[in-house]
Amino acid sequence: MAITIGEAAAQLGVEAHVLRHWEHVGALTVHRDANGYRLYDHDVLEQARTVLKLRKVGLSLPEVTAAMSPKKSAAQEVVRAKIAALESEVRSRQQAITFLRHTVECRHRYLEECADCATFVWDP
Repeated sequence: MAITIGEAAAQLGVEAHVLRHWEHVGALTVHRDANGYRLYDHDVLEQARTVLKLRKVGLSLPEVTAAMSPKKSAAQEVVRAKIAALESEVRSRQQAITFLRHTVECRHRYLEECADCATFVWDP
């Protein structure tokens, strides 16, 4: 049984305009009835839930659209690239944490006075 866009939005916890936008950019495929009304059946709702999950883990809408490609190799390529980007971000943030921990405990008043502070270098 199909439901309306308002009912689908409520179930998914998003606004109806978000679902329209996802459809517009190709991240969501929604069927319409004879009067042009959008029909959200089980499959479309599952597709929308997948979009939500991918957005929550950091994929942009273009990345989501590509990751939902029917061609598995194309989808895997997008996901692998996102994994690499996230891993790089984790490394960068870990280096920042290490540096900040040092500055909290550093006995020098100014960072340029500390030879150890100069050794902290990371890719932004």
